[in-house]
Amino acid sequence: MIEFLKSFLWIALELTVLFIGISFAISLLQGYIPYEKIEKKLTGRNKVLASFAAILFAFITPFCSCSTIPVVVNMLKKKIPFSIVMVFLFASPVLDPTILTIMGVVMGWKVTIIYTVITSVFSIAIGFTLDKLGFQRYVKNVIMSGYEEKNQKFNWRFALDETWSLMKSVYPYLIIGAAIGAVIHGLVPTEIITKWFGHDAWWLIPVAAIAGIPLYIRLSSMIPISQMLILKGMALGPVMAMMISSAGASLPEVILLKSIFKKQLVIAFIASVITMSTVSGFVFYFV
Repeated sequence: MIEFLKSFLWIALELTVLFIGISFAISLLQGYIPYEKIEKKLTGRNKVLASFAAILFAFITPFCSCSTIPVVVNMLKKKIPFSIVMVFLFASPVLDPTILTIMGVVMGWKVTIIYTVITSVFSIAIGFTLDKLGFQRYVKNVIMSGYEEKNQKFNWRFALDETWSLMKSVYPYLIIGAAIGAVIHGLVPTEIITKWFGHDAWWLIPVAAIAGIPLYIRLSSMIPISQMLILKGMALGPVMAMMISSAGASLPEVILLKSIFKKQLVIAFIASVITMSTVSGFVFYFV
């Protein structure tokens, strides 16, 4: 029990300092982001440039999978191309700048860079594939309220308010992840994890990718959990597959998507997330 408390307090303290400092810095920098120019790029004729703009927009707008949906509706209302909207939908939950920075400090920058590249490439590929296959016809004509565009100039008060807002929405999940990570570190024997999940069984990766979706473990929670699983001997491939699938799709998000997409597109979305997380897991498996 003492080992659990020591481990939890250390993980929680480390993550708290990182989270507050990084969130505040990013909130300050958001005052310099030209949102209007990015939006023009999203609607531009150059689809390649627009897709990169969607990735950038996903990166600078730290939303979880559920809060991404109102933004997607707003983008569809503004007649932004379906392929570009899909790129944003897949990229936004998995490319949170605060969490990526924490991932780099906790899990290493090599892992974080590979993760960022893989999720970005897959988001673009999936978005254009769904568009090419004509899935736009499965979008319902809906109107969703509750989304406000942020266009704030640089100021300290705004940065403090944004940091506090993120603290209320994301920080509890970070602490939950720290608690689970402490349990794994202090109470779960290393031998169990290395025996069942540490070997090179390829089938663990797709199983982890599928298991991640109903778990609804946010990316912020998965960072300390993943760190402890890896330290305990779990293979990196299944860990990253579960991390990507749990961040990229969740049961609450699927329910929300059902309100704006027909079932064909919802099924395609889930299959795409599982594919992205599975292939990503194999990349980490071989790397």
